[in-house]
Amino acid sequence: MLQVNDLSLSFVGHDLFDKISFTVHSGERIGLVGRNGSGKTTLFKLITGELLPEDGTISLPKNYTVGYLKQHLRFSQPSVLQEACLGLPAGEEDQIWKAEKILGGLGFAESEFEKSPAEFSGGFQVRLNLAKVLLSEPHLLLLDEPTNYLDIISIRWLKKFLQRWSNELMIITHDRDFMNSVTTHTLGIHRLKTKKIEGDTAKLFEQIAVEEESYGKTLQKEQKKREEAMEFINRFRAQAARASLVQSRIKALEKMGKKEELVKVTELGFRFNSIEFEANYLMRAENIAFGYSPDRVLINDLSIDIGKDDRICVIGKNGKGKSTLLRLLAGELAPLTGEITRHPDCKIGYFGQTNIERLNPDLTIEEELHQLRPDMKYSDIRKTCGAMMFTGDLALKKISVLSGGERSRVTLGKILLSPTNLLLLDEPTNHLDVESCDSMVAALDEFPGAVIIVTHSEMFLHHLANRLIVFNEDRVFVFEGRYQEFLDKIGWESDAPKKAKKTAKHKEPRKADHTKQRQALLANIAAVEKKIDEAEGSLEAASLEIAQASGKKSGTEIQQLQISAHQHQQAVDSGYKELEGLIAELDTFDRENLTFRG
Repeated sequence: MLQVNDLSLSFVGHDLFDKISFTVHSGERIGLVGRNGSGKTTLFKLITGELLPEDGTISLPKNYTVGYLKQHLRFSQPSVLQEACLGLPAGEEDQIWKAEKILGGLGFAESEFEKSPAEFSGGFQVRLNLAKVLLSEPHLLLLDEPTNYLDIISIRWLKKFLQRWSNELMIITHDRDFMNSVTTHTLGIHRLKTKKIEGDTAKLFEQIAVEEESYGKTLQKEQKKREEAMEFINRFRAQAARASLVQSRIKALEKMGKKEELVKVTELGFRFNSIEFEANYLMRAENIAFGYSPDRVLINDLSIDIGKDDRICVIGKNGKGKSTLLRLLAGELAPLTGEITRHPDCKIGYFGQTNIERLNPDLTIEEELHQLRPDMKYSDIRKTCGAMMFTGDLALKKISVLSGGERSRVTLGKILLSPTNLLLLDEPTNHLDVESCDSMVAALDEFPGAVIIVTHSEMFLHHLANRLIVFNEDRVFVFEGRYQEFLDKIGWESDAPKKAKKTAKHKEPRKADHTKQRQALLANIAAVEKKIDEAEGSLEAASLEIAQASGKKSGTEIQQLQISAHQHQQAVDSGYKELEGLIAELDTFDRENLTFRG
């Protein structure tokens, strides 16, 4: 259990928290929300002790462990598997199968387990850090945007994993659907305070809106009473016969106090600047192929016509070529074979990592936008800065001092200034908060042109897509239909019926006569695998019931469900332990009986 009491903190005169207090009870899974810059990551650092509050306390029970997904990458072991195993709790160092299972879920192939962590991209190295944190099974797990470096298949796996998490969890993510699917409570940072509710983000935002509306009405009534009192005082101040009444009104006015006007909360002002397009098709790709080397062809024989109203989502595992495809369509790269034809009136607005890198570090935000549109009025440039949450002097900050998220907002601002009829967006939501993601969805709905977006957010996929470009294993293809149709007709590998479980140590039966002893071992292994499947099925059902119970059942009922889920988790763990012992016994049997060697 975590207790925060009257905690305050400010940075360079900028207040973040003003005497906030909340408690995280046993088994609660909490989604932490708040505008960018409200202090979500800072709160995590306070909990871990990286930062100290100016006032207030953070209390943890004795021997209570906190696991925190860090972005810095330092590895000490020669292989991915060995590095991951560093996360195993004391006494479980031999439970290598747990590390293999989590690495596989996070997208590492079994053939990559023995590779050095240094061979992988930064995104996969962060996944390795995530694997270590999950393996450590802390009492409180803190996850800050864990989906940013995951593809859709790994995100779906992580969602199921966290739904089964029996200890405490606090998570920051811009993906509202992901958050709501794994949490039991929501904690919001709003106007320097925190508010915690049982239920999802929609319930919290609704409560905050109702409270602020009520505050506004109360403020209006108070102002009216104050004005009436002042009018009476000024009217009868000079009349001796009314002196006692005047004094009474003055005292009442002093006791009333004065409510402050609520400062307007800054919101991203998404509204893409469109330009008319009369023809039916903006762009055509015919039989295009591309690879960065002859032995690594990412795209082969892809053809697609892009209509003026299309909403195309590009999906698939990371590293397969999704971002490369957008660079091809934007004209940053040329296909090795095939042809990309753009209509003369096609105007592209492209958001990608390469754009962020091209910002001039020596310019201010205001200057960067003005350089793009020197014809625009200064006031209009300033409005765009404000729409991207760079109001007042913030617009004078240099690009060189901006965070990755702030640079992303500058790049989005440049797209908003550019008249377009085709938007190419490569994971534009990674550095946005939940509310800003909602604003972007609404803006894309209103945009009259075509949109091609790389996203791992299933909320975006279900809401936007009318066509898909799918990167699956070693091929890429166009799926004509919505995302739910794709799931129903093709789906992801992780949704396929479970096959018989195997481990790295599990050997296939040799091509030889089997003794009764070996047959018995195999039968026992099959029985335990079946028992594990049943336990995992019960665990998934219990976890789903917990997720659906949020906001509908009492804390006691949810706690009982969590206890049941924990018992199912224990059954799964003991099953795998039993399975490992049987497989080791089978390996020993095969080594001692040479007739079984193939």
